[in-house]
Amino acid sequence: MPWKVNWQVFIDGRDMSSVMAPFLMDIDVTDKDGTSSDTCSLRFDDAGGQVLLPPDGAKVRVLLQGVQVFFGTVDTVRSSGSRGRGMVLQVSAKGMDSRGRIKEPQAFHKDDASLEEFLQTAAERAGLAGVRVLGRLGAIRRGYWAADGESFLHLGQRLARELAATFKIRATDAGDMAVLAPREHDEPLPVVEGVVGRNVISWDIAPYTGRRVFTSARARWFDRESATFREREVTFALDRDLPESVNVLRSTVHDEDQAEEAGAARKAEAEREGGEGSVELDLVPEAQAEGSFVLTGARPAVDGTYRIASVTHRASRNGGSTTSLDIKRPQGGAGKDDRG
Repeated sequence: MPWKVNWQVFIDGRDMSSVMAPFLMDIDVTDKDGTSSDTCSLRFDDAGGQVLLPPDGAKVRVLLQGVQVFFGTVDTVRSSGSRGRGMVLQVSAKGMDSRGRIKEPQAFHKDDASLEEFLQTAAERAGLAGVRVLGRLGAIRRGYWAADGESFLHLGQRLARELAATFKIRATDAGDMAVLAPREHDEPLPVVEGVVGRNVISWDIAPYTGRRVFTSARARWFDRESATFREREVTFALDRDLPESVNVLRSTVHDEDQAEEAGAARKAEAEREGGEGSVELDLVPEAQAEGSFVLTGARPAVDGTYRIASVTHRASRNGGSTTSLDIKRPQGGAGKDDRG
């Protein structure tokens, strides 16, 4: 059965699409907002062991409808089969090379440095090509930074949680590159439009939730000059009428500046966790995690703008192709039913 979507797969720079066409059964690509690596899965009909295994660590590039949706490194090859179902070979790849020093624990510190300078040193130790720190995070400077037995992956994830940021490691032609970006960043990413009755297959959306939303954050630090513990509470101006609740940081921060940073991060988190849901669309290969999704035609208070938390593209030889979105941070009328 011929494919209904145009696809291409490159292995180590070579276009293998025509060779794979008789055997490739489906393509599954996931792009997440930093909680884990981007992934790609290619499943082949492997009757009689007819498919050649790709080299360990080979670079994989996948295009759907002419748009690149994945670039990464082969991580796992798995063969499965049974007497009644035949044989299947599944090739899994990740958006970063997990085989090298990226998982090695690091132990070092850096005095009077910016966040970018600290992460640049950690990235070099992990064998990465470089690191980018975007937006307000680039201005953060502290008297002391430390990695205490953490891998570069764990270090980046810890800082991302602390600063309400997105931490990603992506493969590039020059090598793996790390990015730390605030979740309220203004990077120009594609806007995905979903119109019920046109390209929306299904939706399941809660335009507001209350469990993880706070109205303020409180941080505590030790003031050396007065030899006392001090606290700083940052109040959020959220576009919702909520009873007062305080997000108290469990750990002690370094100083008042860090308390302000923590407050700004908790505000961004409260905005992001204000609503959530999922949408399935006809294939939209341009969709990316952290981009915007605009829904229209569903119903008042659900229509609006959301932030994309993760994207999954699926294409099958025996069916069609779809894009599934996990969405958060409702805006633009979502959550507000203004009808009389």
